[in-house]
Amino acid sequence: MQTRFLLSFALLVSAVSAGIAHADIYRYVDAEGAVHFTNVPQDSRFKVYLKEKRKADPVTETLAGEIHYYDEKERARYAKPIQDAAKATRLDAALIHAVISAESGYNPFARSRKGAAGLMQLMPETAKRYGVKNRLDPAQNISGGARYLRDLIRMFNNDLQLAVAAYNAGENAVVRAGNRIPPYQETMTYVPRVMSYYRKYRTTS
Repeated sequence: MQTRFLLSFALLVSAVSAGIAHADIYRYVDAEGAVHFTNVPQDSRFKVYLKEKRKADPVTETLAGEIHYYDEKERARYAKPIQDAAKATRLDAALIHAVISAESGYNPFARSRKGAAGLMQLMPETAKRYGVKNRLDPAQNISGGARYLRDLIRMFNNDLQLAVAAYNAGENAVVRAGNRIPPYQETMTYVPRVMSYYRKYRTTS
């Protein structure tokens, strides 16, 4: 049987520069029995043969995966800046831990596709609003994220679930939804996730 590989030039360049090619591969067998492969199908006869395994960013993995409750040893790494931020904002330290657990899984270098960064996943605009110069610095990130969370709690009259939803989707999204949790799949997953962490950490702190 004759086999022909029809891989795009762009994919080959990517493979040379990155060391590995990432793309779905499509295949079809013609009337003469020749097998054709391509990553850029332009014919309906091509069917998916090999699916690329796309690895989600740390934030997406944290939101989509099963809940992993971080024990006291894991949480102790950033206990001091979290406690300082809790004292400065009069927030429960367990709540800050809960947000960090859901946002970054305690990875200070976590970045999302949308541009959020650090332990509490601050967007550039939010970081600027709260005077955070380096979003990857744990103390600065936690301080800015805690102050933002405090302001959201005040904005939504101490409704913790709405404040948490606003932290994820933005305060304007909550307002547009009629002061309810916006109907975004990510946010609807995020809110109960944070609340679950919060309930757990309040009983183990």
